[in-house]
Amino acid sequence: MSDRKRLSAEQRRALLASPDGWLACGFGSGLMPVAQGTFGSLAALLPWWWLRHWPWPAYLLLLAMAFALGVWACDTAGKRLGVDDHRSLVWDEFVGQWIALLPALFLPFSWWMLAGGFVLFRVFDVAKPWPIGWVDRRVKGGFGVMVDDVIAGVFAAIALIVLGYFLAR
Repeated sequence: MSDRKRLSAEQRRALLASPDGWLACGFGSGLMPVAQGTFGSLAALLPWWWLRHWPWPAYLLLLAMAFALGVWACDTAGKRLGVDDHRSLVWDEFVGQWIALLPALFLPFSWWMLAGGFVLFRVFDVAKPWPIGWVDRRVKGGFGVMVDDVIAGVFAAIALIVLGYFLAR
C-alpha cells in the first residue's frame, strides 16, 4: 500500500505487533483516524511531564537515544508499510516535541510555556518553513522521518524563548 494517510486493519496489527512499529506509531497514538501528528505530540506530553525533572545532561542524552531509536523504528516500520513517511509514524513528533520544550527545563514551570511549546512545534511541523520543508522533501528513510521534526523542534524552542522574553517584560 502506498497511501500515506490510511492503514488497513492488517497494517495496524503489524505495527502494534512489532517493537519498531509500536515505537514508531507512538505507542498507538499515531493510529488515530485524523491529525496523527497532533495526537502524537499530545501523547509526547505525558512522558515529558516526568522527563522534565531529569537533569538537563540526562535529558539531552535521552533525546539523542530517542532520535537514534526513532531512525531505526521509523525506517523499519516504513519499509513494512511500503511508505517512507506514513502519517501513523509519530515517534518523530515525540522527539520534536521534547526538543521544543527544552526551554521549559531551565525556567520555572508555567502552563503557558507547555501550551506554547506544543502549539509552536505543531505550527513549525505543519507549515514546514525553510529548511524544514526542504529537508522533508529530500531526506528519506528513518533519518528523514526524524530530522525534519528535530529542526521543527529547534525552531519551536527558539520561538518559545523569544516569546518568554517578551511575556516577561
